[in-house]
Amino acid sequence: MKRTILRELESWKDSPNRKPLILKGARQVGKTWVVKEFGRQFYDDVAYFSFDEQQELGQFFVTTKNVNRILENLTVVNEHPIHPGKTLIVFDEIQECNPALGALKYFCENAPDYHVACAGSLLGVTIEGSFPVGKVDFLDMWPMTFLEFLEANGDENLSTYIRELNKIENIPDAFLNPLHEKLKIYFLTGGMPEAVLAWTQDRNITRTETVQTAILEAYRRDFSKHAEKKDRLKILHIWDSIPSQLSRENKKFLYGAAKSGARAREYEDAIEWLVSAGLVYKIYRIEKPGLPLSAYDDLSAFKLYLSDVGLLRKLSGLAPSAFAEGDRLFEEFRGAFAENYVLQSLKTMFSLSPRYWSQSHPLREVDFILQYDNHVLPVEVKSGTQTASESLRTYRDRFSKDTPLRVRFSKKNLTLDGDILNIPLPLAGIADRLIGLTELV
Repeated sequence: MKRTILRELESWKDSPNRKPLILKGARQVGKTWVVKEFGRQFYDDVAYFSFDEQQELGQFFVTTKNVNRILENLTVVNEHPIHPGKTLIVFDEIQECNPALGALKYFCENAPDYHVACAGSLLGVTIEGSFPVGKVDFLDMWPMTFLEFLEANGDENLSTYIRELNKIENIPDAFLNPLHEKLKIYFLTGGMPEAVLAWTQDRNITRTETVQTAILEAYRRDFSKHAEKKDRLKILHIWDSIPSQLSRENKKFLYGAAKSGARAREYEDAIEWLVSAGLVYKIYRIEKPGLPLSAYDDLSAFKLYLSDVGLLRKLSGLAPSAFAEGDRLFEEFRGAFAENYVLQSLKTMFSLSPRYWSQSHPLREVDFILQYDNHVLPVEVKSGTQTASESLRTYRDRFSKDTPLRVRFSKKNLTLDGDILNIPLPLAGIADRLIGLTELV
């Protein structure tokens, strides 16, 4: 499989200010495979150490902080020399060894010529003790994007067309129609690499479902293993409630929908655990557009989405047969799948998490608010071809001076109609480039 993050890893390798790297991401997004493949492509050798499989490695970091002694011990275990700049040192599941995490500081300060890349799951919730602040580089890894899915699925012609698109104009039906059909499959498989592989090997959705079930079960085991005892059941309540939360017209998270009588102060730690684990995205409501967006957050109102649209589909219990039922897969749960997919795409392109906007009288809600350079843009997601939106119109009327462009994702073709950029859903992965091509921001 081709993963675009390899280009970012190459940039890290060539950086004159390179520090030990920590690759972050939810469990099962492919971090271990990527660092190994990165080492295979760009280095003479890879020295791979797993703190989960080789727990005895931890003693090397407990007994000394001397990097040379640590390297001597690792070389013995590796059974091959470890050369600065030519060998990629991989510390996998580094969250299992806090002393090794702390030792990254000394690799940064005393052995900068050695290239160290670390992968770990649940880093935001399992790390104890000191952290090498300022001594490491971070890189976020996400599930496979739709473009990556197309390439894995053998549709390089479609992915190439999207990557080379450089003007705002209608896409020929010969490309647009197949893209919509492939997107339906992506809504079924999602972007977890093992699930995608299960599909692409023999086009057997049953195998994909089996993989997705195993991933969801692994997440549940993580809740029991890594969360504090007082939060474990609450995490399950929140996790299981997300499909129903997103099925409502107003998708604001309601604690009572997770468990009757639940209160914010009782459940906020459980929500933050899921966010820190990279399993859900938390999108705050803003009261009005302004910079920085965080200054206008309403911390009492937010929406929760899953990190992967395929896992949302599986957790929701929607059968794969929906794939054969016209546009039902797009329209089910009031467009929640389309929203989740668009958010996944935006998260890979913009460092600042989107927000959303709503008002009560009359009731209006804009799905996402996006900061693009120094502009704040409203983003609406429509799962079909009916694109009329009172909310987008109301937002423009209220904040016209601060709204140079409105963005809408739908099944319609690529167009710029006045100040509305309509982006076909399959092109969500290049939204940042398309916004720039409008020359309105």
